[in-house]
Amino acid sequence: MNETRYESSRTRLAIGAFTATLHRDLVVTGREFVQFLVQALMQPIFFLFIFGKVLPSIGLAAQGFTALLLPGIVALSSMLASLQGVTLPLVLDLGYAREIDDRLLAPQPAWVVAFEKLLIASVRGTIAGLTIFPVGALILGHAFAVRTDRIPALALMIVLTAATGAAIGLLMGTVIKPEQISLMFTLIFTPLIFTGCTYYPWPALEHIRWFQAITMINPLTYCSEGLRYAMVPGNIPTMMFGWVVVALIVGIALCTWAGTRTFLKRVVS
Repeated sequence: MNETRYESSRTRLAIGAFTATLHRDLVVTGREFVQFLVQALMQPIFFLFIFGKVLPSIGLAAQGFTALLLPGIVALSSMLASLQGVTLPLVLDLGYAREIDDRLLAPQPAWVVAFEKLLIASVRGTIAGLTIFPVGALILGHAFAVRTDRIPALALMIVLTAATGAAIGLLMGTVIKPEQISLMFTLIFTPLIFTGCTYYPWPALEHIRWFQAITMINPLTYCSEGLRYAMVPGNIPTMMFGWVVVALIVGIALCTWAGTRTFLKRVVS
């Protein structure tokens, strides 16, 4: 009886600590919302303007290219916002100052700290992805076109994209050292962006088989293709939506598991 009460008390304390930490991070995100939006939207705004507005207007890109580009920009924005939202704070928290210790002193298991960071990063990524729609409508004007008969698939893909970025960020943030942050942007972000089918549909690469195979290693490819299935009007060829969802769920599970393991090793050492 006493043991049951003890376990129940521990569970309530852990839930209370998790809720308080999550609330604190949401408040911080709200206070820094303008800064967050600038950081999340600066690159997508220029991509949409140059590749979606300028190039089609001067005849250097087909008019239908804008519809194929927009889902890739949504995927890129959502994934990068969530990835950066957990990677950079974790790298700093696990650095020499060990700022993570403040959270570890709370009455909750250490893995809950990692899960909370993953959750708040997913929220940031979801917000970044949703913000692209009004921004895209403003920049693209009459060229903005999103189908409305696959809203559930669109909502699912935005959440999965944000969660994928957060899971990858959790793993990267526990592996990368503070002095390697600048190298991370060069060696990881650049290939991630340009091999993730952001600017082109995956089936169109059938004549470049070796590059098509490389893009399948990039999780951003599955996010971009799933969003194209949900967003682009008409029946354009994309990856099978069912396989996209399965691949992303498996990827999220594996990265979360690996990231949590490395997180626990780092906080214990």
